[in-house]
Amino acid sequence: MGLKEFPIQEAYEKGIVSSQDVEKVRDLDIILAYHSCNRSIEVAKQLMDLNYSLRTIFTAYFQERSFETTIKRTFRNTLFVALPERTKDGSVVMYCHCVNGDPNEFDVAHNIKAFLMSIDVLQYETGTWPGLEVVINFDGYTIGHMAKIDLRNVQQILYYLQEAIPLKLKKMHLLNTPSYFDRLMTIMKPFIKNEMINLLEFYTDGFKNIGKVLPLAAFPKDVGGNYKTVAELSEEVFKKLEAAQTFFAEENKKRVVESLRPGKVKSYADIFGGVEGSFRKLEID
Repeated sequence: MGLKEFPIQEAYEKGIVSSQDVEKVRDLDIILAYHSCNRSIEVAKQLMDLNYSLRTIFTAYFQERSFETTIKRTFRNTLFVALPERTKDGSVVMYCHCVNGDPNEFDVAHNIKAFLMSIDVLQYETGTWPGLEVVINFDGYTIGHMAKIDLRNVQQILYYLQEAIPLKLKKMHLLNTPSYFDRLMTIMKPFIKNEMINLLEFYTDGFKNIGKVLPLAAFPKDVGGNYKTVAELSEEVFKKLEAAQTFFAEENKKRVVESLRPGKVKSYADIFGGVEGSFRKLEID
């Protein structure tokens, strides 16, 4: 969808962005929200309000999004890459792959931050899509990784994906899920809406059957596709994010002062209740 197809002036006239936030907003931000909300200006306004609030409140993911040492290491340890081919309906496929299987190098918040940075850059480069399908390959992850997952991060990322991300999430393809994944799903379930549960597709046989629904040839050679290797893709993604520092410097300014936004969520507790800081890591037998 281009600017000519979008009622940008009408959106501004209807107050899609509050007066306190208007200087922080790009036309593309409004277009992404409008497109993801089935072209409803009113719903897009609500999504943008919440999105900006969460980008301020969820500091672990959205604060200081520069390409510093920690995030560099995260992009070396985990691959987040958009495949070169889309689905039949034109949706983008984001492939997530464990590069470094050492649990000591795994940090949930850093991985979520890197994933969301990848999505933001991709949307900035390519604009709107019919939807997004995410493929997570659990090969390489162990019970040591799962033990480091805490409920606070689970709750935050699920809330953001379900309520505030400016795109249509079509599917979550989970490959090579381990035997203890059922326990993780049980713990996550209170935070997942039925609509999200219906997006989950499980594959215990690796890539054997995913080619029936996604373009298998577009996956890395290492996992049975015909595309570049994981190592090559990791280097490309690393360089792309490293080159996107001007984008993130501007994006870092898109935070709000909640006290100036009457009626908006102002804190973590406003969203989830008085539970801030109370979550423990998951206990997996």
